[in-house]
Amino acid sequence: MTTIDPADPESVTGSTTAVIRRGLAAIPSIRQGLALTVVLALLGGIGRLAVPVLIQQVIDRGLSSGHIDGGRLLGLGAVAALVVVLTAVVSWASLVRLAIASERALFDLRVRAFTQVHRLSVAYHSAEARGKLVSRVTSDVETLSMFLQWGGIAWLVNGAIMLAALAGMAYYDIVLTLITVVLTVPLLMLVRVVVGRLGPAHTAVRVRVAELLTVISETVQGASVIRAYGVEEPSLRRTTAGIHRWRDSKIRAGYLGSVLISLADLFSVVVVVAVVAVGLAIGPSTGHSAGELVAFILLVTLFMAPITEFTQVIDFTQSAVAGWRRVLALLDIADDLAEQAEGRQLPPEPPGVVVENVVFGYPGAGVTLDDVSFEVPAGRQVVLVGATGSGKSTLTKLIARLADPDRGRILIGGVDVREIATESLRSRVVVVPQEPFLFDTTVEENVRYGRPSATRAEIEHAFRELGAEAFLAGLANGLDTPVGQRGESLSAGERQLVALARAHVADPACLILDEATSAVDPEIELTLIEALRRLTAGRTSVTVAHRLAVAELADEVMVLEGGRLVERGRHGELLDAGGVYAGLYRNWRQATIDSAPA
Repeated sequence: MTTIDPADPESVTGSTTAVIRRGLAAIPSIRQGLALTVVLALLGGIGRLAVPVLIQQVIDRGLSSGHIDGGRLLGLGAVAALVVVLTAVVSWASLVRLAIASERALFDLRVRAFTQVHRLSVAYHSAEARGKLVSRVTSDVETLSMFLQWGGIAWLVNGAIMLAALAGMAYYDIVLTLITVVLTVPLLMLVRVVVGRLGPAHTAVRVRVAELLTVISETVQGASVIRAYGVEEPSLRRTTAGIHRWRDSKIRAGYLGSVLISLADLFSVVVVVAVVAVGLAIGPSTGHSAGELVAFILLVTLFMAPITEFTQVIDFTQSAVAGWRRVLALLDIADDLAEQAEGRQLPPEPPGVVVENVVFGYPGAGVTLDDVSFEVPAGRQVVLVGATGSGKSTLTKLIARLADPDRGRILIGGVDVREIATESLRSRVVVVPQEPFLFDTTVEENVRYGRPSATRAEIEHAFRELGAEAFLAGLANGLDTPVGQRGESLSAGERQLVALARAHVADPACLILDEATSAVDPEIELTLIEALRRLTAGRTSVTVAHRLAVAELADEVMVLEGGRLVERGRHGELLDAGGVYAGLYRNWRQATIDSAPA
């Protein structure tokens, strides 16, 4: 049985066999045609018996008889050569089939892992380091790739060889066969002990890789901040510490792996020597010929060689299983945002939005929203304001169903968002975040993410409708201008204009806007405010406002404080009330005056 370990939610508990069984169940495509592949591998193993049998015949019917029957030996050699060629062809066929099945299975697994990452709610993503998620869908899956293409093949082929060799040995002499098996048992017992320690060692390696990827990712993305504040040394120490932990875990796993290989080499020599000694002692009494004893020894060597290789394969398998545990743990995470393929459809007209007694908290962070209720009539523009940490952005994520409330519900168009078909919800409700993510491509392609079928003319029209044609004309290559990674070639305000154009071509009925005018210069702020006014016209919209100029134009302002809705009304009404909003507005106006150029 495999379960998620509550002490270490990044891995799945259970024996290696259980994890492999669970993993194979997760990628059923690997089992397609597996029976034929196993049969081919077994035939390839049986074919390996041709050489020992040929040597026995050469010794007994040729050399030992005092004269060499050239014709007979030539015929035996031809038969053996044919068997060897057929064995090579069959082995090649089994390897190719397994390699193709492995790549097909890993393709399916990668797609499932990436799909699972995108299904998880914003609550999970806020609690999980990005580097750990990246490691699960890249390096952890890659350990499986190498195992299935080499380790899995080695288990299959070597297992077939051992079975064939064991059958051949039993044919020649059952006593010597039992001696071989008995002498192999202590090795298997020692291997089991080492493997019991090797599994956790490789799991530690995978965990350290995830931690290191997280540190490196943060260091690379924060390179400008690190240099600006002159904190290269602390950053280097943190990265170096992560590398040291990874190195130490690799050394531990490598040490245990080397113990396995050494034990196998030692026992291989002991078994062969014992069989030779016993065979020479009892050979004459059993009537075995010299050729039969030589053939038996060759079969013993053929039997032990895979065991030596198995110790390396076991080491490799444990590494793969450690990665597999983490991938399975990702796939086993409860789908807290279950998609509704057959859910309700939203109408084309702007919907009303109702928030009823919503309670929500991020994992380990307490309550962020506490019993929040309000209604946004269809086609109205509502602005959410409040101090940092009051829950504004979290509330917009819940409305867009990037997470579900712990208690309460949210209705759009009179339908609980959990009952709306996911495709309908995503097409009719569009989110423009405070820091929009732009992909490393052109302006045109970034806007087209809003609607993949949008034409170039429609994208140009979107900028004109938003009053941003001057911005577009100022770009070096217009719509063909590359934006760089995360849009770093553009200013914060320019990135927001691209994001608003993306929302425009999507043509939503409801807009969720996390203030688009924060952290921009005054000149482009006016352009953005005008673009927002045009974009929200005729649509239902919920906007988070950091700069309260947006709130002045809203149909209604809602004030959050400490996760609760404490005030609501029009801008003028709230100013006259002299409450929380009046204080926020007064502070914002003072900060605006103080920051204005003299």
